[in-house]
Amino acid sequence: MTTASLASTSRRTPLAVTISAWAVPVMVIGQFAMLAIVPVVIALVGALRGAHDRLVRWTAAAVAASWAIPFAIWQVRPDGAPSMSKDIHPGFVALIVVASAALILAIFRARRRG
Repeated sequence: MTTASLASTSRRTPLAVTISAWAVPVMVIGQFAMLAIVPVVIALVGALRGAHDRLVRWTAAAVAASWAIPFAIWQVRPDGAPSMSKDIHPGFVALIVVASAALILAIFRARRRG
């Protein structure tokens, strides 16, 4: 391996972040909003630890925040539904999908630049 190929492979966003970025909107739309915490955490931690691109880190944080807000609302409400998927407002679902799409685009932008 050449030095250039080693540098480009070490600067890539981890594959787990990319897979998680795709899994979050699929799980939220598929009515598994509570279980989406797993790919949200993987995307956030993986981006903060492994991604060198600032935009990838910021968009991963946006995905985590867009998921955490409806989760907190669901936990605080005394009359909430038994499932987060049944209690989440469609606007928050759209926000999570848009934030995940932004993360996916940021990952592909970082790969093109790297």
